[in-house]
Amino acid sequence: MLRIGLSGGIGAGKSTVSATFGELGGIVVDGDVIAREVVEPGTEGLAKLVDAFGEQILRDDGALNRPALAAIAFSDEEKRQTLNGIVHPLVAHRRSELIAKALESAKTPVIIEDIPLLVESGMAPMFPLVVIVHADEDLRVKRLIEYRGFTEHDARARIAAQATEEQRRAVADVWLDNSGTAGQLVSKARALWHERILPFAQNLRENQPAPAAPLLVPYDPTWPDQARRVVARLDTACGHRATRIDHIGSTAVPGMEAKDVIDVQVTVASLDVADELSDALTAVGFVRTSITADVDKPDARSTVAEFDHATEETLWHKRIHCSADPGRPTNVHLRVDGWPGQQFALLFVDWVRANPAVQADYLTLKRRVARERHTATGAYADAKEPWFLDAYRRAWEWADTTGWRP
Repeated sequence: MLRIGLSGGIGAGKSTVSATFGELGGIVVDGDVIAREVVEPGTEGLAKLVDAFGEQILRDDGALNRPALAAIAFSDEEKRQTLNGIVHPLVAHRRSELIAKALESAKTPVIIEDIPLLVESGMAPMFPLVVIVHADEDLRVKRLIEYRGFTEHDARARIAAQATEEQRRAVADVWLDNSGTAGQLVSKARALWHERILPFAQNLRENQPAPAAPLLVPYDPTWPDQARRVVARLDTACGHRATRIDHIGSTAVPGMEAKDVIDVQVTVASLDVADELSDALTAVGFVRTSITADVDKPDARSTVAEFDHATEETLWHKRIHCSADPGRPTNVHLRVDGWPGQQFALLFVDWVRANPAVQADYLTLKRRVARERHTATGAYADAKEPWFLDAYRRAWEWADTTGWRP
């Protein structure tokens, strides 16, 4: 199962995107529809709203008068929080019911959870992929007035009460601009479905990592933001079982050319904990691979006796999960707290960042290996390993000199 979080500000056009995904075979769980269902006449939700805001929010036929409720509830923050406190739990419960039903009826479903307040509710890291639909405020106001009968004041008040563009960009894996026509937005949604969503779902079904980027590319200034989304996703999946989660590897070094692959290290208390996290990581899009160890490096500073649950054979062991998302290749290294591999992954990034000569030397190596066409992930890593054996010694000498601590 692949779960996609879909959101966007009111009037942005996410309903068009969810409808397109539904036509293509996705199972759409629409937050707007659910939000209406849970406050229909005779429901617990409507009764609670009347208790909180009074009978002036009802129409003559007893149904909810949405503009009247909006005028009251969005007039200040406390009233908006009251509204959310009533509606959100009811929506979440109904959403869970619909998802459970979908899982029973589809062999390998792609579930589109259309959630208006995905960002505001902090739910974005729960999803392997977050799609945000966006349009500028003035265009959204125009649409709300023209198609939904809002006054300009109410439209802008509703927009102001929602997440900002900056907040949405922070969680968006995919940003769909809807400043054009509905047809253009549909075309973008269809391309996203066929080029990214379906391959992602197939990779998950087959427990297959997405292909890694084969070539070095210039430093991408969005890599840190992409890594923060990955870390948030992993933090949600791992919870207290992760000691710490860090962006590591070349993409964590500002200015460094690298393969377009985010490397993240999840530090755990033991390999048993790493194994226990396997299903949780798969649920957020990271499938387990067969790799179980780093290359052993001589380490005169450490003995097995220093490490709990370690032997000479396991001291460099780890687990690796890789993203099934073809749009964001990612390696997730699960290493045990304090073991040499875990320590060196943290040290290496700081050492390279602090030493321009080391960065230049490492970049020369990477370019040479790339020219020799060691493009497959395993071959590329193996070709760099002799350099890393010496780098391991030099990095620890730097750490001793500077007093570095992880």
